Amino acid sequence: MPRHLRPLLVLLLSLGCCARGADTATSPAALDVPLPAPKATYNVRDFGATGDGTTKDTAAFQQALDTCAVNGGGEVLVPAGNYLVGSLQLGTRTILRLAADSVLTGSPDPADYPMIDVRWEGRWQPGRRALIYAADVDHIGIVGPGRIAGNAAVAAPQNPRGAVVLEPISCHDVHWEGFTVTQGGNWATHPTYCTDVLVKGVMITGNRDGIDVDSCRNVFITHCDVSTGDDSISLKSGRGMDGARIGRPAEDILITDCNLRDRTFACIGIGSETSGGVRNVRIERCKFTSGSQAIYIKTRIGRAGFNDNITGNDLDVLAGGFLRVNLTSGGNTNTADDPVGGLVGYPSCHGLAFSNVRVTCTTLVQANNVSALRPIEGFRLTNITGTCRQGITLANVKDAELSGINVTGFTGALLGTVNVTGTGLEGAVPIPAPVDPVAGNARGGVRAPRPTAAPTAGGSAP
Repeated sequence: MPRHLRPLLVLLLSLGCCARGADTATSPAALDVPLPAPKATYNVRDFGATGDGTTKDTAAFQQALDTCAVNGGGEVLVPAGNYLVGSLQLGTRTILRLAADSVLTGSPDPADYPMIDVRWEGRWQPGRRALIYAADVDHIGIVGPGRIAGNAAVAAPQNPRGAVVLEPISCHDVHWEGFTVTQGGNWATHPTYCTDVLVKGVMITGNRDGIDVDSCRNVFITHCDVSTGDDSISLKSGRGMDGARIGRPAEDILITDCNLRDRTFACIGIGSETSGGVRNVRIERCKFTSGSQAIYIKTRIGRAGFNDNITGNDLDVLAGGFLRVNLTSGGNTNTADDPVGGLVGYPSCHGLAFSNVRVTCTTLVQANNVSALRPIEGFRLTNITGTCRQGITLANVKDAELSGINVTGFTGALLGTVNVTGTGLEGAVPIPAPVDPVAGNARGGVRAPRPTAAPTAGGSAP
């Protein structure tokens, strides 16, 4: 059956994804089906691509991709070779198939990456188009086993933003499978405003984020290997008043059977741009090796938004801390905020639940940067085993449930709390109550409003 005709399923509670009223949606797990046989195949060599690593093959690739799209779709085949290309744009119903020993290498020339409106650190602003870009199209994909190598020098600039490697915007039915991405200077992949996204068996190495899921719905990330210097996987939904005003959450996300290694930050970072909200996230059978935390929910007062129904089961933490929750002062501070004022600007958090976690970690749980004005509501830890240097600290939590916490090696008390209610809290020692910082506490203070401009064609800015 063609993928676009998959039946709609109510999200399964067993996946930790709750139905929203009368809405229905494709279950993330249901996205994992084989691609249909291609209607037609277009070989980039037939359009003049050389694959010699020095001749720019951008025009040949774009002609092959456009020919595929305007003829009703199919596959664009990339045989073995090293293809030097600038930014490419995928059309509807187009699959880019990278044969074994094929490499797409990003051009070092900034002029090969047009300026458009891009989403960057939670805002729409001018930036370089991605190496492989798509906007407002359906049923697109990239399949391996070849490799896509971003150019670090073109990627690194931030004002305006440099080029990421893969960036579909406002696309439906995105299928990435079985290829490798390398990126040195920026995020590697950045699906934005997309629905029904499958990322399967993809290997990513780089110095920044690996997969940034930005205000997308129905996302399944499975059997991926991600090794990065920043968050391996990051879930985002806009920043400050701009993100809260648009109100597009990242939701219904399933992450399974991944090996995530992060040298500096989190293996799975939820935030810090979560002003549109993040909900219904399920993490299963993953391995984490981190320089900080395996899972970090990070936001700050003035960002607003919600962090709801985030659950995990059958997880291995091999290095770094296990879980950190910072709802008052966490996350990105390298540009000024445009905060949401009042209590609505305080991020909320409901329904955190993690079970069957094996740890060899530094800090087991740090969740003490939480405001008494917006406590965590519902926090469950079940069957946590292994070793840790520091135990659990909780502040301002309602309805905590702790059971089966069997860890050794820690210094001091296993559990420290302030203003926490629930079960399994016996033996907790008191900790200092957190003090809320002011809104707009990012570096640079409050951000001046940016004049509204019409979005660049294809940029899909709101």
